[in-house]
Amino acid sequence: QVQLVESGGGLVQAGGSLRLSCAASGRTFSTYTMGWFRQAPGKEREFVAAISSSGGSTYYADFVKGRFTISRDNAKNTVFLQMNSLKPEDTAVYYCAAKRGFRIDDSRGYDYWGQGTQVTVSS
Repeated sequence: QVQLVESGGGLVQAGGSLRLSCAASGRTFSTYTMGWFRQAPGKEREFVAAISSSGGSTYYADFVKGRFTISRDNAKNTVFLQMNSLKPEDTAVYYCAAKRGFRIDDSRGYDYWGQGTQVTVSS
């Protein structure tokens, strides 16, 4: 079992940056593939980025490539999402998630989810 708690959301102007963190409980964090997803009002949840258990591989949705960076610190049981050049359309609740599967390019199979953190980008 993994419990996930996101933090770092807030209000930022377009072009600004935010860094989201997701702290995980448990001793097996380093064995999980971690992902970030988001859900905007009235829209379905969508995949943003994923990182392999070791941190050696990452995968991004096309709409964040070059702007967002996912990373992890297995010693601190934490995964991060650095978001730069934010746009109003990035406004959403951002969720981190964990899965046992190793396919970082597959947005399915996430078993554990955090409660989400709100990101609002003003124009």
